[in-house]
Amino acid sequence: MVSFSDLKKGLTLEIDGQLLQVLEYSFQKMQQRQPIMRIRLRDMRTGKVVEKSYPAGTKLSPAAVDHRTGQFMYKDDDLYHFMDTETYEQFPLSAAVLGDGTNYMMDGISVQILSYKGQPIGVELPITVDLKVVETAPGFKGDTATSGTKPAKMETGLSVNVPLFVNEGDTIRVDTRTGLYVERVT
Repeated sequence: MVSFSDLKKGLTLEIDGQLLQVLEYSFQKMQQRQPIMRIRLRDMRTGKVVEKSYPAGTKLSPAAVDHRTGQFMYKDDDLYHFMDTETYEQFPLSAAVLGDGTNYMMDGISVQILSYKGQPIGVELPITVDLKVVETAPGFKGDTATSGTKPAKMETGLSVNVPLFVNEGDTIRVDTRTGLYVERVT
């Protein structure tokens, strides 16, 4: 059983027969009433996002999810195709199920395949990925002295605020949990 202090982003819970992944959670103290925990969850099968509230002290049951090493192969319309690197089995997942993870899908990226009762239900991304900048305003000499940022579009379509010294063609490291710039790689 999982209590509020054990919750973390990405944890998969089984609630009322549904597989739900924790997106955000907060604890709210109410005057004259018992505190409540609010959890924002994504249905692992449909991709639908729901919000649930529980009284403080409620225990939730974690889902028995298996993790296997896999690799992203290619995108076909709204489907993203992955391969289990141990069995070489290929399977598709929809963009709705992957959510914001679609912003980091590049051919060949290694992921953790989440499966429930033998069925793939999602993927867990690495903490950081390296993406190439395809569009941004030009950098100028002396930009490294200031701490300003500018928007940059990555090869996957993701938009990230980057330091002024980053140029088109540079490769940067992005944190997949927050979507924020980490460092310039090249």
